[in-house]
Amino acid sequence: MPSKTADRTSVDSPASNDAIKAQNPLQSDFAETASMDSDERYLNALGYKQSLHRQWKFFESFAASFGNDEVGTPKYKQPPSRSVLALEDLRPTGGLTSLPSPAPSLTSQSRSSYIITCIFVFITAAVLAEICSALPAAGSIYFWAAESGGKKYGRLFGFVVAWWSTTAWTTFVASVCQATANFLLSEISVFGLEFSTDVNDIKFRAVQWIVSEVILFLGVGMNYLNPKTYSYIFRAATYIILLDFALNMIWLPIGASKTYGFQDAKFVFTQTYNETGAPPVWNWMLSYYVTAGILVGFEASGHISEETVNASTTAARGIFWSAVASAVIGFPLVIMFLFCLPDLDVLYSFASPQPFVDIYALALGPRAHVVMNVVCILGLFFNITIAGVASSRLIWAVARDGVLPFSGWISQVSAKKEPRNAVIVMHAVAALLLCTILASPVAFASLVSAAGVPTITAYALIAFGRTFITPHDFKHASWSLGKWSRPLTFITFVWNLYLACVLFSPLYFPVTGAGFNYSPVIFAFTTVMGVATWWFTPAEAWLPQGRLGKVHMLDQEYQRE
Repeated sequence: MPSKTADRTSVDSPASNDAIKAQNPLQSDFAETASMDSDERYLNALGYKQSLHRQWKFFESFAASFGNDEVGTPKYKQPPSRSVLALEDLRPTGGLTSLPSPAPSLTSQSRSSYIITCIFVFITAAVLAEICSALPAAGSIYFWAAESGGKKYGRLFGFVVAWWSTTAWTTFVASVCQATANFLLSEISVFGLEFSTDVNDIKFRAVQWIVSEVILFLGVGMNYLNPKTYSYIFRAATYIILLDFALNMIWLPIGASKTYGFQDAKFVFTQTYNETGAPPVWNWMLSYYVTAGILVGFEASGHISEETVNASTTAARGIFWSAVASAVIGFPLVIMFLFCLPDLDVLYSFASPQPFVDIYALALGPRAHVVMNVVCILGLFFNITIAGVASSRLIWAVARDGVLPFSGWISQVSAKKEPRNAVIVMHAVAALLLCTILASPVAFASLVSAAGVPTITAYALIAFGRTFITPHDFKHASWSLGKWSRPLTFITFVWNLYLACVLFSPLYFPVTGAGFNYSPVIFAFTTVMGVATWWFTPAEAWLPQGRLGKVHMLDQEYQRE
């Protein structure tokens, strides 16, 4: 990516006054001191004090997004009888968390939509990376939305995206816990144990809930480790992702070739299915339901930017290159999985909560597949811990600006410069979400079905603001798109708006209660909460216009250089 450098640390901040007075100890008074390093001075110029540890470098920034680059949550629904097969929620861990799923199409349509998605994801990631370079704050898309809305709409944009993003990341943490439990509990049917794996059986759901809660406790518990120690978790997660990729690309096809054989090229490259009941064009559009939930969440590098050294460049690079890496390893996995699928009649006969465990067992054998499954489980487990880092930092940053209830307590920082209370909030909310597993097989899936939608819509809203409200701002970004910034931002807006429409669409026709897409309902509720919070929260309790306009002052300083 092209870059434009500027000495942003030399920006002179005016003396504080009533318009930019700090609302809490975590907000700065814009006064620089000789002891501040370049990162701390720039964060101070944005209006915040350096409150968290700052030790992580590019690898940790990259890993934070690479391990969370599919915040579109798994749907975790039972394989419907002769339903449409879809390769959905392809994770960097190399495995699929949901197969089949309520998505519309297979093979050529999914492949074409995946390739198109990759192109526009690269553009979206580049646009977000540029914004992150200008605004390297832990609030990430929440803070970016507030600034992109300008003085008139900034506070509204910020409050709405705060609720969208915190909802998305918290439900993502809960959903991955259930996904991990499903991989583990699928061994029940593989080894023929006398215990039901039917999600309609309350006994199984009780076990599924307990296992999910234990996994959540262990995964989130690692968030309390020393930040220096946590660097090793980022590395372990990345290495497991690469190991899982290698096993799926090498071991799985070897096993499939020695057992049930490969699907033919016609199945992989030309054959399509339409069991949605939608017209062909609509069915093709719905194929983006599969890809839209895969390559998303790469803004996680921004969530940890206040803990990243040289954040204005490092976090931006983490966003862009994690999106590229996930897309590059994702496509060959899609093709390989299609070749390695068993006959569809066999596939639909699997009774496990995670059918991919049955595929591994069929291809590799009832014992050897355990190795593959353990790698998948470890990858998902580390995914939970990394998602916990990103989610807790986002919640902390939103609370720092007084958006959430009990913000004063949530935004407190421990002696080790960690947002411990934000971690507790994330853990508590995710644990409550998991409790809905007990209600019915539809309850939990309905709650987490909207996890990807708020993030995609937030991308669209930020791009809308940057295109039509603040098109000439954020010129001080060191990771800059230059003259391509505005057209690529407009493309980002159109693309993510289209994806949001796809994610809101019914998946089966005619629409019934069993197949209803609850994403619009949950998204509407979250939006109403954001608007209500914006309406009832006084402006002086959040960020007065003087503080919100500080970034524009940085732009003016940059333009004078």
